[in-house]
Amino acid sequence: MNIVVISDTHLPKKKKGLPARLLEELKDTDLIVHAGDWQTIDVYRELQSHAKVEGVYGNVDSQDIIELLPFKKIVEVNGYKIGITHGHGNGKTTEKRAIEVFKDEKVDCIIFGHSHIPVNRLEGEILIFNPGSPTDKRRQKMFSFGVLNISDKIAAELIYFDED
Repeated sequence: MNIVVISDTHLPKKKKGLPARLLEELKDTDLIVHAGDWQTIDVYRELQSHAKVEGVYGNVDSQDIIELLPFKKIVEVNGYKIGITHGHGNGKTTEKRAIEVFKDEKVDCIIFGHSHIPVNRLEGEILIFNPGSPTDKRRQKMFSFGVLNISDKIAAELIYFDED
């Protein structure tokens, strides 16, 4: 199963639409995971036109998104449990807050956003994954999103690209 992972799209504030490199990847995806800061419900609707969408709300999302999506979510794909949260809050780093959200849950992967800083690493046996942002790179050199491939294991890849 091919999963496209995005976060912090901030549309239409940061860009008018999703970048071409991301749209190309969406052509062959089975599932889209968004880790919050969509900005508006229109992003959710557009992503739904490409594949099934799972996600959570972030700290700058509209009331429509907050009413539609939870603060945290666990989805099961091919027997693997994937925890999704945005990572916003007070104290600690974004990554530590995201991990703490699932401290009492058995998950194989934690997907988060908020910092706009791509992360792809293991903590013990848990994959810790932040796709960065495809539309608001902030202090990063390039825009980014992620791809998870799930078969008998989870394989994660960060996709970096320049502006369209």
